[in-house]
Order: sequence, then C-alpha cells, then structure tokens
Amino acid sequence: MNKPISRLFVVALLMFGALLVSTSWWTVLRADDLNHDTANHREIIRAQKIRRGTIFAADGSAIARSTRDDEGVYHRSYPQGKRFGHPVGYSYASIGQSELERYRNDELTGAKNAITTTFEQLIGKAREGDDVRTSLVPKAQQLALNEIAAVGSSGAAVALDPRTGAVKVMASTPTYDPNTIADKGKLDAANKDNKNTPLVNRAVQFGAAPGSTFKVVTATAAIDSGQFSPSSTVDGDSGQKISAVPLANDFNKDFGQITLSDALAQSVNTAFANVGEKLGKATMKEYMERFGFDAKPELDYPKDTMSASVVAPNPPGHAVSPTSRFVDVGRMAMGQGGLQATPLQMAQVAAAVANGGKLMKPHLTTRVVDRDGRTVDTISPSLQSTVMKPSTAAAVTDMMVGVVQRGTGTKAAIPGIQVAGKTGTAETEFGTKINDVWFIGFAPAENPRIAVAVTVKAVTGFGGDFAAPIARDIMQELLK
Repeated sequence: MNKPISRLFVVALLMFGALLVSTSWWTVLRADDLNHDTANHREIIRAQKIRRGTIFAADGSAIARSTRDDEGVYHRSYPQGKRFGHPVGYSYASIGQSELERYRNDELTGAKNAITTTFEQLIGKAREGDDVRTSLVPKAQQLALNEIAAVGSSGAAVALDPRTGAVKVMASTPTYDPNTIADKGKLDAANKDNKNTPLVNRAVQFGAAPGSTFKVVTATAAIDSGQFSPSSTVDGDSGQKISAVPLANDFNKDFGQITLSDALAQSVNTAFANVGEKLGKATMKEYMERFGFDAKPELDYPKDTMSASVVAPNPPGHAVSPTSRFVDVGRMAMGQGGLQATPLQMAQVAAAVANGGKLMKPHLTTRVVDRDGRTVDTISPSLQSTVMKPSTAAAVTDMMVGVVQRGTGTKAAIPGIQVAGKTGTAETEFGTKINDVWFIGFAPAENPRIAVAVTVKAVTGFGGDFAAPIARDIMQELLK
C-alpha cells in the first residue's frame, strides 16, 4: 500500500507545483504584460472609480480630463476635440486606450508607485492619478492642421525643440475627435474609413519617400566623413546613368560641374546621386543610423504604433539594410529608391543639424505632477546620438540657409529671422505631376529653437510651393 500512496503523493506534488508555476507565471511574471494588453479592459474598468489624471498642453489648457458622475464613476472627455486626437489618443473602458493615454496610463491612474498607492488605500485615502504635462502648443498645432488640410487631402507636421527634444507640434490630418469614438461601433466605423484613415497618425506611422529633404543626410555624410566639402564640385548634368538607369533633374536641367552647396540649394538630383555612389552604402548606412533610421523613434509613445524609417525597394518590397544588393544607393541618396521616412524622423534630421550635431531623444511629456501639485517626475533632455561633428553641423547649416535664401526654399523665409531648410518633392505616380511634398528646417539658424518637418500628400506641385509656407508659419508661431 505504501508504494501506491507514495506515487499518488508524488503526482499530487507535481500537480501542485505545476499549478504554482502556472499561477506565478500569469500573476507575477506576466502581470505587467496582461495589464498593458490592449485587449484586456479589466484594469480600465477598475480605473473608472479612480480619478484619472488630466493631460495638459504647454499653455496649461486641458487636453484630456475626467469628471465624476453621481454614482462615483469617472468619465473621460477631450476639451480640445480634434486638435489633439493625434497624438494624445483616447481612454475608454469600452474600447481601451491609444497613443499618449496608453503610454502614460500608469501615471494617469496612480499605479506608478504601487507601494504608496497600497498604503494610501489602507489608511482610507482614495487612489488618484497624477497629471501629465506636455510640450504641445495648441495654437501651433491647430495652425498646422488647418494649413495642411487647406493644401491637400492628408499630411502631417512635427515641430520640436532641437535643444531638448520636446515635441511642440504633432499634427496629422485627417484627424479625429476622441469624444466621438467612445464605443466599439464608432471605433470600428473609424477603422473602416479606408478613404480618410483618421486613426492613422501620419506623423509617426507609415512613412513615405522624403524626396530631396534626405539630401541633408547625404550632405552630412559627405562632409563629416571628410570625402567632400561644401565647395567640392560634382557632376550635375541631367540624364546620367545611375545604377545603369538614366536619372533626370527637375525640368531635365543640366547644371554641369556644381558645388555641393549650390547642388543642395538647387536640389540637383544627379549631383547627390553621384555623391551617394562615391560615399557607398556602408557610409550612408552609418549616418542614417546615427540620425535614427532603421529603428523606431525613442518617443514616449507606444512602440507598436510607430513605424521605423527604412529602405524598402521593389524588389523585394520590404525593409532591407541600406547595404543590401537591392538598394540603389544613388537614388536613395536623393531621397527615393524605396526610402520611407516619417515626419518625426525628418524633423529629427533637421534637429540634429540645428543642435550642433547632437540628436536629442524626442518626448511629448515634460512633467508628471501629483494632486498636491508636487512634481513626481521630470523628463529631462537626453542625448540619443552624436550624429556629426560641430563643424559639419555648421557647414550643413550654412548650406541649408542657402536653400532658403537663394534656392528652392525661398517661401520658407521669415522676415527678420534667418531660416535654414530643405525642400522635397517625391513623385508618387510616375508620368504624372502628383507628388508628396516636403519641407524640413529650423530657425533661427544662428541659435535654433525650433526644428520642423512638414509633408502633404498627393499635391500637384513642389515642396517649395506647398510645404515650405506651412513650415514657415509653424516656426513663426512657435517663435513668438
């Protein structure tokens, strides 16, 4: 009898151990993943009895806030409506959370400090969320939305402080009003709107060819590597064969031997294609990665809702390394060749040049403040990478000033303020005049405080005509 009992004891012990391991796995090791799973609404339902913190804009106005009804249940509302549908998002028990509401959920629900929260509950104090203060500027945000919508059917703009990485504008249009999608039916309807795709934050998702704005990256690699200077001459004639395929300049114009500085001002495609081929894929890859390409942005925002800026040539049609045999380095160097970049990434390109070669991590949040007004967390400026030498940044800045003073970006000029910039025009339908237009830049050029990237899709025209004036107006508003 002892032997069967011993076996039964061992089996029972093993079953108990398996139960203990399984329970520990889900309740301890996987607890954080479960709480932050977008399909798990239990924490959000529980949080309806907790005052969720307010999200503030830089001017102190509320972007998101919670009010309590007679039954003690809190309801989320968004006083500024569509203005900050992107990037703040929404938080509802019925559909979950998105964007900054999701990323800062622990702070907003008071769950960040679990020990303090538990102690306060034991002494009878109600759990409350902390407030989140952002660097977003309402007037500039609205201006960006209005002007992009007036020019094209969709587009995006990002403006940030190059010295700190603080994001001042993150505008994407078409946008949406988070007050109107509080149930699954309305959210599903917005998701099925394939024409407008209002829930897509074009500032950080699904990049597109940045066109000639990418020539700033190529110019940086050329000068910082020591292979070129702003006065180096390159062949700017149209019709040259790049990767055995003829490449044309705008209006098929020949420029002959042209300096690198003038080639940037006049946005000469063949000149930069030649520079790209001379630099080679390895050098281009090194500088692209320094700028942040081929990795998701280091923004305080859900990683799974951001896209990396990559090279995706056709073939093969999916992201590859810039050193891949499928990459046409000449066309990539001028911002085409399957290159896909988001406005945030291109704003960071401008910011790195503006900040003397140092790229700061971008961030939407500036502070987290508790209900007693005490700052519990401050988001301090943080270095993401050193992209180039200060001397290179100074040289590229002078070249970008030339773009606005005498080149393709004259419509970005601000009276009394020196602007550095670069236009971009990416042809989306070959053989037509339908383009995605871009502008990146910063101001004041001698002491930069704002770096910006603007893109508008499906425009008949050029970046200097459509994107540059929008960027100018955003910078002018933020410099007031």
